[in-house]
Amino acid sequence: MSESGEAAKEQEISELRTEVGQLKHAVRAHATVDQAIGALAAISNIRPEQAWDVLTEVSQHTNIKLRLVAEQVVEWTCDGELAEEVRRELQRSLARQEPCAAPPS
Repeated sequence: MSESGEAAKEQEISELRTEVGQLKHAVRAHATVDQAIGALAAISNIRPEQAWDVLTEVSQHTNIKLRLVAEQVVEWTCDGELAEEVRRELQRSLARQEPCAAPPS
């Protein structure tokens, strides 16, 4: 293989490694957001779509990335601590949500 062929192959390998790293990061972030959605839905008796809306509102109103808000919510379910700004916006957003109807007995 020529030097230019080797260099092209090394460049492609480098780009693929970068892409794999980015995909791994995205999968972890997605899992965290899903966990936060589930936690909010269960704790607040709202539907998952509403929990998603709550997370995005909190993210927008606090100017904190959605992934970071989700991480805080997941940690909050474990240790009960939440940044005051996030807690305040979370309470405001949850107050605007209609709870799920009770399941039939």
